[in-house]
Amino acid sequence: MGGARNPVRAFIGSFTSAGGRGILAADVDPRTGALTVTGSTDAVADPSYLALAGGTLYAVSETEAGAAAALDVSGAAPRPLGAPVSVRGAGPTHLAVAAGHVLTANYGSGSVTALPVAADGSLGPAAGVARHQGSGPVADRQAGPRAHQVLPAPGGRWVAAVDLGTDSVWIHALDAATGALRPHGETALRPGTGPRHLAFHPAGGHAYVLNELEPTLTVCRWDADAGVLEPLGEVPVLPEGAAGPSYPSAVVVAPDGRFVWVAVRGADLLAVLVLDPDGGRAALVGTVPCGGHWPRDLALDPSGRRLYAANERSGDVTWFDLDPETGVPSRAGAVEAPAATCVVLG
Repeated sequence: MGGARNPVRAFIGSFTSAGGRGILAADVDPRTGALTVTGSTDAVADPSYLALAGGTLYAVSETEAGAAAALDVSGAAPRPLGAPVSVRGAGPTHLAVAAGHVLTANYGSGSVTALPVAADGSLGPAAGVARHQGSGPVADRQAGPRAHQVLPAPGGRWVAAVDLGTDSVWIHALDAATGALRPHGETALRPGTGPRHLAFHPAGGHAYVLNELEPTLTVCRWDADAGVLEPLGEVPVLPEGAAGPSYPSAVVVAPDGRFVWVAVRGADLLAVLVLDPDGGRAALVGTVPCGGHWPRDLALDPSGRRLYAANERSGDVTWFDLDPETGVPSRAGAVEAPAATCVVLG
């Protein structure tokens, strides 16, 4: 018999400038998925995105100065591992861990930063910065580059950075020894779509780019050897005739590669898309209410059986049970989290 599994915990980011408590820690009920908040810290200003790796939690500080922080999460409340570290960029909105570094996407400056991770999980000074170039046709949102997300790509050789301002996904090479970032290529998407986030298929051969300025998902083929992302087509994430302006925010893929879930602000919906067996085609099959207002982020629990939505303007995190046959979420509960920006579980 195997050893007992560690209990799953959740961490919720929130805008301290809008009344949020910073970073909240919560226990996860293994039977129901319910969250019970155990503690919080406001040591990081506006921690709008979090990432969990090796027992350490990492957070961006989405401020003009721009910083990232490491936190110990072994106790009831997160505890900072040193002071936040400058990312040498403005307004970081996302971060991920790759090759011994924390990578940040800096929306305000349109750049990506690599920060080395020390043996104790703390962060060192920025080791590499890659600055994007370009703009898009939506004047108030795309006057310059706006890096919104960065994450390691399947295959381990490349880093993908989604840029809302340039209507493109940039591919960078990260030097694990030095933290240097070298631009490798840029995949142009349809002008004015404003790509925000992407998620890779678990088999590694496809990616799904969620567009913020138009409610669509761009399906792409990923060549891990060449480091090339190739757009295959766009799919709507809202039903035809959906009322009012909508701004898609987050995308996650089922661990078995059968479904994609998307959060859409404005419409305040969660969209369910079904994938074909190889992941190269997607189709919208339905939507459900997000359980609150302005769903900014989505996360799956480690089992892939539940979905969590961080609803910024209603100040809560809602969880859903997922139908294993249809992928349709059913609301199961919620916990208060003022100005919630993101949720991660692990």
